[in-house]
Amino acid sequence: MQLKPFTTQRIWILIGYAAAAAALFSAPLFVSDFRLNLLAKFLAFAIVALGLDLIWGYTGILSLGHGIFFGLGAYAMAMYLKLEASGGRPPDFMGWSGLKELPLFWKPFEYFGFAVAMGIIIPALLALVLGYFTFRNRIRGVYFTILTQAIVIITTTLLIGQQAYTGGTNGVTGYSTLLGFPLASPDTKRVLYWVTVAALIGIFVFCRFVIGSRFGKVLRAIRDGENRIRFIGYNPAVYQMVIFTISAGIAGIAGMLFVLHVGIISPSMLGIVPSIEMVLWVAIGGRGTLIGAALGAILMNWAKSEFSTAYPEGWLFFMGLLFVVVVVFMPKGVAGLVSQLKVRKKRREPKNEGVRNPAV
Repeated sequence: MQLKPFTTQRIWILIGYAAAAAALFSAPLFVSDFRLNLLAKFLAFAIVALGLDLIWGYTGILSLGHGIFFGLGAYAMAMYLKLEASGGRPPDFMGWSGLKELPLFWKPFEYFGFAVAMGIIIPALLALVLGYFTFRNRIRGVYFTILTQAIVIITTTLLIGQQAYTGGTNGVTGYSTLLGFPLASPDTKRVLYWVTVAALIGIFVFCRFVIGSRFGKVLRAIRDGENRIRFIGYNPAVYQMVIFTISAGIAGIAGMLFVLHVGIISPSMLGIVPSIEMVLWVAIGGRGTLIGAALGAILMNWAKSEFSTAYPEGWLFFMGLLFVVVVVFMPKGVAGLVSQLKVRKKRREPKNEGVRNPAV
């Protein structure tokens, strides 16, 4: 990737990023423990939005099944936490279902490193397999979107049906420590918050590197004209599989962080509705702008939390109105509002037309 010259505009952008990072890292100094935990959850959602923006905003692939990758990462971490809480013995929901011994596929999750690795590898591997059979056969557009929703239904049904192994509709919960440190401790919560901020910044920088590289240029070219890319010698399916796999791995990281802050994961958290909400975060924040995707996730979840607290009976109406206002008046999302205002200002400015000399 070629280094861009440090123009005045780019310097101000870097200063803005640095200020935002400093504000996030210093939040524990000004925010209560309850609000800090909420913010940490929102930042985990922002990580999902970044991964989703890579495939939708920059590659043109609309996935309505990203909740699955998020949930698989969350379940991997929850399995480790549950085994740590039970001392390596079968969890309580297994005893209720008649299982007396820990299943073989649960045993490796006694190790933190294995759980973290699986929280990334399992979602990425599922996305790779799904992408191989879909992109290779040129399944695009609405057909791919429907297929991702079908995967969501299959996965949630499997998780609910296999209650003895997954906890069923209740999911996996009831854990209290991480590597021996109490999760309820304010000190532990602050450390986990800083880990989440570091993960968000690291993944944001990684995504910026991807879209600024030659690989990213090919992704945008696929979005704008897939057939043209194919005609000049590229294989779009390979690029689509790779970026879809990366996006799923990012969602898995977000899911693991989410469990550490919330303390529960259940099939309802990775169903169709959460997957659609993830797409709405990117659309409202600004599709094709990484900062917009992250802001959209944070702002929409903050608005959801505030509206549901202030208006418990009518908060859905406020959220619906907010969606309508953003879609109608800000088609490029919150991140595109500044550029939209600049365009309107230029249109209002009178054009300086040269004065023609009269013919002699």
